[in-house]
Amino acid sequence: MEIIDGKKISAQVKQELADEIAAFVTEGKKIPHLVAVLVGNDGASETYVASKVKACQAVGMKSSELRYGDDITEEQLLAVIDKLNENPDVDGFIVQLPLPKHISEEKVLNRIHPDKDVDGFHPCNVGRMVLGLPTYLPATPAGIVELLTRYNIPTEGKHCVVVGRSNIVGTPMAVLMSRKAKNANCTVTLCHSRTANLKDITLQADILIVAIGVPHFLKEDMVKEGAVVVDVGIHRIPSETAKNGWKLVGDVDYDHVAPKCSYITPVPGGVGPMTIVTLLQNTIKACKAKH
Repeated sequence: MEIIDGKKISAQVKQELADEIAAFVTEGKKIPHLVAVLVGNDGASETYVASKVKACQAVGMKSSELRYGDDITEEQLLAVIDKLNENPDVDGFIVQLPLPKHISEEKVLNRIHPDKDVDGFHPCNVGRMVLGLPTYLPATPAGIVELLTRYNIPTEGKHCVVVGRSNIVGTPMAVLMSRKAKNANCTVTLCHSRTANLKDITLQADILIVAIGVPHFLKEDMVKEGAVVVDVGIHRIPSETAKNGWKLVGDVDYDHVAPKCSYITPVPGGVGPMTIVTLLQNTIKACKAKH
């Protein structure tokens, strides 16, 4: 069993991006600028945004953070997005989800101009992804493909089972793994909470990507020997042994599943770091497209 080390791979990618941005500086080109919009005080969202800002600084990229209280109206937030769309210095921006209940996530995501949608959530960019056209890929699925690629894990002709059908991870993941492309060409089964005989299907998986949002959902009896397991989940659960009273776990029952795997991602330190570097890659791509 080999651990897929997302921290190590993300550090490699960050160094490559830092070299690329250093070349921009030398050549007098524009420095890519990423803006993160944060509404409310969701703890996980604040952590994610802080990580993104720190990653930008690490590679020499410009980053800005716009914070608003959860009392901001939908109209006010849409006006913020309009300003960012029109600002020529902003190459890409994200609106951190989830949003307060009185704001439509669909309206907000659709308002972001596709050329600045570095999260890859706009229907235009989703459509381009499905058609295999150049676009900004959703960060988590693209980060997973990067991990599989850099670990030289064979995908062609393999049975890839994706558990979870969210628009952010599961559905785009299924699309990317089934595409006629290098590091894809899988036969894909997309499972979810209503799938009958789920265990029968996961036992067939050569590559198993779990993004169901339930702590320790995937047990050892659901995984065949030698499978590659990618755990997208991240949850805080109480822990009597941890000093702060909690620990981070994924959707996979790691301690029991790992011995059966050929490769597995840990939580934390697996998929998470890759999500952030993919966002940086998308922002650089957005900057190069305009300048």
